Amino acid sequence: MEDTAPSMESSASPSRPQLNKYALACAILASTNSILLGYDIGVMSGAVLYIKDVFKISSVQEEVLVGALNVFSLIGSLAAGKTSDWIGRRYTIILAAATFFAGALLMGLAPSFPFLMAGRVVAGIGVGYALMVAPVYTAELSPAMTRGFLSSFPEVFINFGILLGYIFNYALSSLPPHINWRLMLGIAAVPAVAIALGVLTMPESPRWLVMKGKLDEAKRVLRKTSQSEEEANLRLQEITKASSVVTTSPNSSPGSSNANLHGRGVWKELLMPSKPLRRILLAAVGINFFMQASGNDAVVYYTPEVFRAAGIRSRKGLVGVTVIMGIAKTSFVLVSALFLDQFGRRPLLLLGSIGMVISLSGLGLGSKFLEHVTQKPIWAIALCVIAVCADVSFFSIGLGPITWVYSSEIFPTRLRAQGTSLAVSVNRLVSGVVSMTFLSISRKISFGGMFFVLAGIMVLATIFFYFFLPETKGKSLEEIGALFEDKDDQNNSRVREISDRQFFKSICI
Repeated sequence: MEDTAPSMESSASPSRPQLNKYALACAILASTNSILLGYDIGVMSGAVLYIKDVFKISSVQEEVLVGALNVFSLIGSLAAGKTSDWIGRRYTIILAAATFFAGALLMGLAPSFPFLMAGRVVAGIGVGYALMVAPVYTAELSPAMTRGFLSSFPEVFINFGILLGYIFNYALSSLPPHINWRLMLGIAAVPAVAIALGVLTMPESPRWLVMKGKLDEAKRVLRKTSQSEEEANLRLQEITKASSVVTTSPNSSPGSSNANLHGRGVWKELLMPSKPLRRILLAAVGINFFMQASGNDAVVYYTPEVFRAAGIRSRKGLVGVTVIMGIAKTSFVLVSALFLDQFGRRPLLLLGSIGMVISLSGLGLGSKFLEHVTQKPIWAIALCVIAVCADVSFFSIGLGPITWVYSSEIFPTRLRAQGTSLAVSVNRLVSGVVSMTFLSISRKISFGGMFFVLAGIMVLATIFFYFFLPETKGKSLEEIGALFEDKDDQNNSRVREISDRQFFKSICI
């Protein structure tokens, strides 16, 4: 089907790709940091109900409190690229867990609103580090034929963390208001310690080791994460060949090769990119932009507010509905992870974005109807609950996991850490802006109007994904760059359309 030759990694794999248990264990450990972000997103949606009562904060302060973690995660995302090139992917994951640990303690023990905000800032920086480095580490460690599944783990754990946050909200909501929210936020410090200790047992990324000239150590890691000695040797050849291209690049000045290999000068190349690199940046930044412009984080954060407007008054009832939403969200991200390497990135991404357009439109209609009636009929409330669950479920099928997979695998080795950090920084900035303005805009145009706006954004996202994101399924990291070259653009487009048609035909049968 594809017009390019099969990758070395692909040729070393059987027709049905086998999952390497060592690579699986490493991917799980690396991605557990994402539980902390997910937990914060889930738990804050309930905790803020009690924080408002204790500290008497306004709705604007509520938005700032919720969005601060996302805005300040921008700092961690930007710093993570350079940090992970300097100290390695593994120690950067440990740094992320330690930073979040400090933030969770500050939040749980905060005597005032400013101290609570300080905790959000520190935790946000830790989240930024984790969101950038976990997908990069997993993508660099994984064989090509199972990379989609393994690289989707960060989103799987984010959703698991969200569900845990909802469950703790529900379990602790009966405690006195001056205690329950502190436990909800502070308890996240416990898994942060466990994650940091667990990551110490992981190996370093083989591509980072090659970048540092540690070929023997890289080969030992590749042997453990490959199905055979032959596959390990082929993967090492591809990685070292890609690294040698960097050092012999005609654009490199004398004495610059070592600097390029070790990450210096990368920002200059990213800010003044070649045409293929511009396409990579457009794809990576675009998918990260639309992931957060879809409003998913804001919908999760403010679900209690949305359902309160819909007519659900009981606080325990509000929290209970969010648990149902969390179960749906977590279930569908697992489905996506299992089929990413079978169907590919593009078909699932398009299915998810089209589903979000329909779900957000239904949520907008239901919300608009409820705004204009005094008596809230059960069917209209049920429509809103189903539409929210469908929206987050389609997000978990497409944008949720695939954003992390795609943006971590399309950059060349020398640019991967800092290129991904740039894309994730856009992700965090947009998430912060949407989270900090969602309530204010909704009060101006109503929740129904806001959901129609988000549906329109997802229409644009679907068009963008169709035209600007080539399929990367089954290709080695070193091969993917060829997809963004000028050659064979028309043939690639034809193959892309055939692949999409076959997928949508298969799910309709």
